[in-house]
Amino acid sequence: MPRRVKAVRQPDLVLISWSRNPLIPGSARRIVAARVIGSAAPCWQDLRPNALLSTALACLQDHDVGFKIVFRKMTSDISGYLLLQRN
Repeated sequence: MPRRVKAVRQPDLVLISWSRNPLIPGSARRIVAARVIGSAAPCWQDLRPNALLSTALACLQDHDVGFKIVFRKMTSDISGYLLLQRN
């Protein structure tokens, strides 16, 4: 009798590149680009270029949505990227 193999669900990943306006000190971080592996539901509409990073993170990190930041890197004083994962 063949052994049953279950597919292991892979985590959802969201990679966000962001930047600030260098001409305005303290300006909000805005999304430059975002890539999703799996699903970012229900937050996909917040991941468009020029959207506020704070809005996207509020949705993704909501208790019911369940994404967590697993890596963050500042690439300069005004830019960086984040990797979020949901299991």
